[in-house]
Amino acid sequence: MIGYRFTEFIPEKDKEKSAFDNLLNIFLQLMVITSGDVNEALSWLTNLDREHNLTNPEYGIGDFIDDLKNKGYVTDQNERGEFKITAKSEQQIRKSALEEIFGKLKKSGKGNHRTNFSGTGDEITSDYREFQFGDSLEQIEMTESLRNAQINHGLHDLMLTEDDLEIREKEYKAQTSTVLMIDISHSMILYGEDRITPAKKVAMALAELITKKYPKDTLDILVFGNDAWQIEIKDLPYLNVGPYHTNTVAGLELAMDLLRRRKNKNKQIFMITDGKPTCLKEGIKYYKNSFGLDPKILNRTLNLAAQCRRINVPITTFMIASDPYLQEFVREFTEVNNGNAYYSSLQGLGNLIFEDYKRNRRKNL
Repeated sequence: MIGYRFTEFIPEKDKEKSAFDNLLNIFLQLMVITSGDVNEALSWLTNLDREHNLTNPEYGIGDFIDDLKNKGYVTDQNERGEFKITAKSEQQIRKSALEEIFGKLKKSGKGNHRTNFSGTGDEITSDYREFQFGDSLEQIEMTESLRNAQINHGLHDLMLTEDDLEIREKEYKAQTSTVLMIDISHSMILYGEDRITPAKKVAMALAELITKKYPKDTLDILVFGNDAWQIEIKDLPYLNVGPYHTNTVAGLELAMDLLRRRKNKNKQIFMITDGKPTCLKEGIKYYKNSFGLDPKILNRTLNLAAQCRRINVPITTFMIASDPYLQEFVREFTEVNNGNAYYSSLQGLGNLIFEDYKRNRRKNL
């Protein structure tokens, strides 16, 4: 038996794409890793070109930089003359993240957020029913109603009564308000593993998915370290970790406050984290303990989980760590909230979030 033989794998370039498009894909990936630093991304791209021959004699990195400016992906029109990415680049980064994470998903049939209820909505079905008091004139199916009138009264004495009217059913579409919490504590880059970049990609993909496919849904994004604050979708490529502890309580309090402002019945929280809560804010001071599950911090966190359960806001926790000690905390947190928990690798994080999001779309929480 010869066994397995391994050779260096060199992926082929997409021949249908131009040299610019192939380089643009790599550049956008580097923009996420460098948190929006154009100069650093171009420096990395130059080194990659030197090592892997990404360009050819007819088209070099200098030509690519010129095209980035001419096509509106970067600009140096600022006080310092530094390269900055534009809104076009930010949108393209989100689109690339969506294709990378959710690209294999098949397009669904008609109706995206179906429930078991029918009624006033904008997704027409093939089902009919009799007219009922309270139905609007716009819901009446005239062709079917006239056909009933001919059958019931004949052609010579044609008349249309209430009993002849038929209504075409429409699917009731649920609308959901989601808050996505992203842990930006220092542990997200510890031990030689970059956890913040995949978290950013997932957030951008989810944002692009909701805004394009589910425009009636809402998505609020917040980050939490020592404190918690809301960020805009356009800020995601620039997101970076800091020298922070993990104040899960501050994140949950802000998430609940954001959801209170939303009028949708369906509400949920997604939390991406890799560690245990280690911080509380008491007045202007911080109470910190990084050496274990501090009872004072733990109790406050569990109390908020219980509050979310009482107001029907499930929390889905995506724990991107495999420490059994941390899993025990997440298990208790999930039980108190009656939510869901996933112990995900970084690679499978996107699909898990999408499936949970889609599942919650099908029910009134």
